[in-house]
Amino acid sequence: MSQTGAKGAAASWVADGRDGLLALAGRDLGRTRWLTVEQPMIDAFAEITGDREWIHVDPARAAAGPYGTTIAHGFLTLSLLPVLMQELLEVTGVRLRVNYGLNRVRFPAPVPVGSSVRGHLVIDESAEAGDSIQLLATMTVEVEGGDKPACVAQMVSRAWV
Repeated sequence: MSQTGAKGAAASWVADGRDGLLALAGRDLGRTRWLTVEQPMIDAFAEITGDREWIHVDPARAAAGPYGTTIAHGFLTLSLLPVLMQELLEVTGVRLRVNYGLNRVRFPAPVPVGSSVRGHLVIDESAEAGDSIQLLATMTVEVEGGDKPACVAQMVSRAWV
C-alpha cells in the first residue's frame, strides 16, 4: 500500500492485492476534490429514476420552498460515492471487486443546486471473508460551507485476489 499526491491535496492511495487491502484497516484516506452539483445533473437523475419531486426539478417552485432553491436527491448524493472513492483509492492485483452493500446511510443535510461536495473516506475494517477481502468503509459527503454532511454511508465491498 502506498500514498501519492501532494500534502494538503486529496490523497491517492494504492492498495495492491491481499496484503495491501488488509493494511488499509483503520486508515483515513483523506478527502477528494470538490465536485459541483448543477441542475442538469439533478434533472438527469430525476429522469433516470422517475423521481421528479418539485424540490429537485422545479426551480421556480423550489425558490419559495424551505431551501430557497432546488436540492439534489439524497440518492443522487449517494450515487456519487463510487466516483469519490475512486479518487482516493486505487486497488490493484485483484481479479474482481464488487459493491456488497451498505450497512447504514443517513442524509443529515441537503445539497442545494450549485453547491460543491467532496468525500472523506475512512476504512473502518478490512478482513478476510471466505475467498475474498471485505472492506467496511465510511464515506462522509461534505457540502462546502455546510455545518452538517450531506451523506454518511458505511459501504461494504469485496475483492477477490
